[in-house]
Amino acid sequence: MQQPKTVLAARIAERRRGDGDPRALVGEMRRSALLVPMADGGLWSVRSGGVRWICGFTDEAALARFALHHAPGDQPMDYAALLGARIVDEIVPALGEPAGLVVDIATEDGSMCFPPVVGIVSDAVAVGAGPAGEGRP
Repeated sequence: MQQPKTVLAARIAERRRGDGDPRALVGEMRRSALLVPMADGGLWSVRSGGVRWICGFTDEAALARFALHHAPGDQPMDYAALLGARIVDEIVPALGEPAGLVVDIATEDGSMCFPPVVGIVSDAVAVGAGPAGEGRP
């Protein structure tokens, strides 16, 4: 029996189909508890396109898909449960480099990136926002 999707996973599926409201998706990400793998005493992240991406997962099944390829041998993968808002409001700014959040990266046709832009991360660390919000439309 397949488990029902989390609300965030359902909103991601809507957006990937071209439906739903992007603001509702961001709001749901902020309210959702995400499972974030731990590595070397910190949160698991990857770098791509000049951005550091923190990897979060909507449920244990999504985390398990990721762990199949990235866990050391047959060892369990440690993780922290963090609200999306805490990740984008506190952790991303503390990194001191362009950073965003990628959700369910190991779920085929089910992942979603939340880039370091105004409306997702704080204006102070948003890419392209410029000093004091310059360069924003």
